[in-house]
Amino acid sequence: MAPPYPAPRETTTNAPMLAAWRAGRLALQRCAGCGLVFWYPRPLCPRCWSERLDWFDAGGRGSVVSFSLVQRPLHPAFEDEVPIVLAEIALPEGATLLSRIVGGDRAAVVSGSAVRLLGLPEAARYPLPTFELA
Repeated sequence: MAPPYPAPRETTTNAPMLAAWRAGRLALQRCAGCGLVFWYPRPLCPRCWSERLDWFDAGGRGSVVSFSLVQRPLHPAFEDEVPIVLAEIALPEGATLLSRIVGGDRAAVVSGSAVRLLGLPEAARYPLPTFELA
């Protein structure tokens, strides 16, 4: 059995995102000052530097912008999953994020592929948002 996945360090900034993911949801931040939607969690808006940020749940769909097949795991927890598809995913809400794409035919992943958030039980197994081909 593979060792557990490395856990992210929980902070006051990322705690709402991690709590949402443990419940199978993808939480994004939206700036109340300029309206920018972004991911990864930050204490201020990367565009206007406002600290007035709101959290909301994304719809869970997106498309692959770019991807890479990772052939060598950087942590023993990933040894049974090689090759790992690491993708930049554009969400219709406006944010992009890096995530794994799991399941299905890894050779079928191309730029423009539609993906959907896995949610539970993947959220209980892996500590960050994970997608599959839609």
